[in-house]
Amino acid sequence: MEAKVEVRVQPKPNPDYKQEKAVSPGRLVWNRLSKNKLAISGMFILLVIAIVSVAGPWCSPYTMESMDFSSRLMGPSGAHLLGTDHLGRDVFTRLMYAGRISLTIGIVAVLIEVVIGGGLGAVAGFYGGKIDGIIMRGVDIFLCLPFLPLLIVLGAILSDFKVSPQYRIYMVMLILGLVAWPVICRVVRGQILSLREQEFMQATEAVGLKDRRKIFNHLLPNTFPAIIVAATLGIGSAILTESALSFLGLGVMPPTASWGNMIQVVNDLYSIQHYSWLWVPPGVCILLTVMAINLFGDGLRDALDPKLKK
Repeated sequence: MEAKVEVRVQPKPNPDYKQEKAVSPGRLVWNRLSKNKLAISGMFILLVIAIVSVAGPWCSPYTMESMDFSSRLMGPSGAHLLGTDHLGRDVFTRLMYAGRISLTIGIVAVLIEVVIGGGLGAVAGFYGGKIDGIIMRGVDIFLCLPFLPLLIVLGAILSDFKVSPQYRIYMVMLILGLVAWPVICRVVRGQILSLREQEFMQATEAVGLKDRRKIFNHLLPNTFPAIIVAATLGIGSAILTESALSFLGLGVMPPTASWGNMIQVVNDLYSIQHYSWLWVPPGVCILLTVMAINLFGDGLRDALDPKLKK
């Protein structure tokens, strides 16, 4: 009787599985983000605007304050790609300088929001009780204040004190950051409330870490995905707010250029109809920048969502 020989074939290892296991968290986020075409389009538009705003003025033969009264209110031409304003200044050059100012104000204002709101939100979520109650009631008070009228009042105060345009930029950044921090605070507090009940926090209790190390070394870093998304979307909001204040003459003041005060020079129907090159380019820049930031922020939120992890 013949003996049966059983041959077992070992399954070949799946190389793709090893690659998936070796992917870093940052690479995993990028893989998800790269599949979102709208987010990638927003990131590309934002990069182009930032590069042109930063590097473009170096290639221009004009400066932000170069005036030529013989070329006042000229339409687009070979010498001036986007025409000139009422003082004979090159609109395209001022548009690039204004991009630097508007983007910088948006980024710095959000950084101030993150520092204040992130710190207070982490403390409120970790300690709870009376400390949480005091901080969150302060947040409620700030959120109840009318945002734009408050900024208009603060801008008017700066005008009454005759703050120079050079320092007014920094004051606008500070005001925007101080007014908008409650949004970040509530986001971080909600994250901390769920994180502090997890097992790794019990381990920090066991080893006897101080509260400061628990908050800033273990809890707060785990809220970075939520902070990054909120901050990304906040940049667009800060740019829009700065543009509105500058349009009203309460934000960045001439001769410093921003997209908002470039539109402000067109304040009557005749100018709107006959000098479209003065207000259309900065308006388009504001539209594209805020739209790109929102598209990128939405895609980043989806990429960082832990529910999408396998």
